[in-house]
Amino acid sequence: MSRRIGGLILAAGLSSRMGDFKPLMPLRGKTLIENSIDSLLLCGVDPIVVVLGHRRQDMEAILKSRYLGDTLTLARNDDFAATDMLASVKIGLAAMPECDAFFLLPGDMPVVAKETFLAVYRAMPESVPAIAFPTLEGYRKHPPLIDSRFIPEILRYEGQEGLRGFWKVHEDAIVTVPVDDVGCWTDLDTFAQYSRCVQRYQG
Repeated sequence: MSRRIGGLILAAGLSSRMGDFKPLMPLRGKTLIENSIDSLLLCGVDPIVVVLGHRRQDMEAILKSRYLGDTLTLARNDDFAATDMLASVKIGLAAMPECDAFFLLPGDMPVVAKETFLAVYRAMPESVPAIAFPTLEGYRKHPPLIDSRFIPEILRYEGQEGLRGFWKVHEDAIVTVPVDDVGCWTDLDTFAQYSRCVQRYQG
């Protein structure tokens, strides 16, 4: 990647629907959060900010033991139980080192393919600020790549519908690229979804 591309991973939530703490559940010999981080590292994404909340100390212990100090920036959403995704995004962006654009990746999407990140990167224009989404069967999916020139406005945004409201405000800046990647469908909210992911990707 010729531009400096960052990553923002959101992993502050309670995992209430899962019945277990999602980021630390196992997949492919490591935790789900490590799979998510490594998918970005594999594409040369740097810097990476991870927003922590629930069980923050457990998460910090694992991540600090696995990654060098300058690989990750760990940010804290202490009000994780009462705030939405946009609040964690703002906390993460406040800690984001300088970059040209950043991928926004929920921490429970551990199997997005390298080719998807690269396709979204290639779809992002350099001449104007843009937000690039992968699409699967016509639906916009994560992870979007967001031009860093939007960061000040995201930090100020207080509109309805959280991030979806922000996307609507900037509909004219959105570009899309179709991908063939079931990893873009794979966000793990329930144990049944997790079990299917393990069966599909464990090998």
